[in-house]
Amino acid sequence: MIRNSLATLFAVAVASAACFSQASQSAVAEDFKPSTLNQPGQEYPQVNSQGYARFRIKAPRADSVRVSLGLGGKGGTILTKGEDGFWTGTTAGPMDEGFHYYNVTIDGGKFNDPGALNYYGSVRWESGIEIPAHDQDFYALKEVPHGNVQQILFPSKSTNTSRRAFVYTPPGYEKEKSKKYPVLYLQHGWGEDETAWSNQGHANLIMDNMIAEGKVKPFIIVMTYGMTNEVKFGGIRSFKIEPFQTVLTEELIPYVDANFRTMANRDNRAMAGLSMGGMETKTITLNKPEVFGYYGLLSGGVYAPDDLKDKAKPKLVFLSCGSKERPDGVNKSATDLKAAGYNAVSYVSDKTGHEFQTWRRSLHEMAPLLFK
Repeated sequence: MIRNSLATLFAVAVASAACFSQASQSAVAEDFKPSTLNQPGQEYPQVNSQGYARFRIKAPRADSVRVSLGLGGKGGTILTKGEDGFWTGTTAGPMDEGFHYYNVTIDGGKFNDPGALNYYGSVRWESGIEIPAHDQDFYALKEVPHGNVQQILFPSKSTNTSRRAFVYTPPGYEKEKSKKYPVLYLQHGWGEDETAWSNQGHANLIMDNMIAEGKVKPFIIVMTYGMTNEVKFGGIRSFKIEPFQTVLTEELIPYVDANFRTMANRDNRAMAGLSMGGMETKTITLNKPEVFGYYGLLSGGVYAPDDLKDKAKPKLVFLSCGSKERPDGVNKSATDLKAAGYNAVSYVSDKTGHEFQTWRRSLHEMAPLLFK
């Protein structure tokens, strides 16, 4: 009797699972379009109106193909081989809005998707996919005056080499020869480099659009490489801030002030960063409070009132994260800082995690608060 009952329950469970699977598959809207980050002329990967992603990889001699991607990817997507040698598969659920890194595992080897553009993240160039966001207008390419993002190579005696940075100058910088600007030093996260905030983050487009709308005071943004590739995943505790602090405060900032029209003082200089760049920002601003007047930690930790006690008072402390991270800690920190007399602002990106949509939104919220 017990065996029959268990058999019946098992049969019901299997049937329910099958029905659920069929229902889930039938619920996927078949309005897939090529990702905006595809290589020219490539049809895949594709995304649909619900945020699902679909992949199609040609590997006729492969035995297994899997796509590993960011938050919302449900732990990876196993592709199925067709008679034409193409492997195809759709994510188990919708992805979070915005940008995601991903890679393809073919018979145990890790590769990039030949259909997608590549972006530097996780200490390697990885494929990228963009899930359309309901609020993507603030970083869209529009018919507005555009600033310029230029590469600079600055001398670094401490590292005995020339180092690279990218500098965003706002619209009108080249024409208004006498005007000087505040500067934001904006840092990337672990495994990324100085290309991240422009390529993945669209920092220049965010600024162009806000300046055109009169929502932000124009300022320069400087983005440089802030870490060493010798620091492996899981070994971040061994990272030492002093070498980068020297590069930033003793070499890069003087170079920028000498070669760009900057307002070269603490009240017109900000530092912010995402993830590990936030950790760098916190450490350096506490070590060098006389250098920066505005602080921003984007999914990069928090400040406590005691951290700032007996130091030059910041004009603004901006703290942010995604709602899928630890918003309570960010909000509590801002509340505690306000109670201690600091100008602190917290922001939580809705329905995102530790990813670029959180940081795009964070920059969009922080920028209007700088240099007031």
